[in-house]
Amino acid sequence: MKDKRTYTNLKEHGEDMSHENEAKITNEVKEDRGPNDLSLMIELHQKEIWEWKQKESEYIQTKNLFEGSKKIISEMGKKMIEQTAIIKQLEQEIKRLVAENKK
Repeated sequence: MKDKRTYTNLKEHGEDMSHENEAKITNEVKEDRGPNDLSLMIELHQKEIWEWKQKESEYIQTKNLFEGSKKIISEMGKKMIEQTAIIKQLEQEIKRLVAENKK
């Protein structure tokens, strides 16, 4: 194994053996538009509009869930009142029947 990098052929003379000057490829996209660029401002506003639409849809979903829960609770309250009235009527009927059996 060679310790030093040396040229073995004449053709290699034009090549950089240290590979320091190789171009590095990156996948990062650099923003070349300034803060006053109209297309950049439009994209930023579209992103902001999308975020607000998402928040609005979450609000509407929560509101619908709340309204549905409120309706269910009110219906159950009405049914509980009806059931307590029925229970009172049945208790009175039981008392009447017990009184009849004792006679």
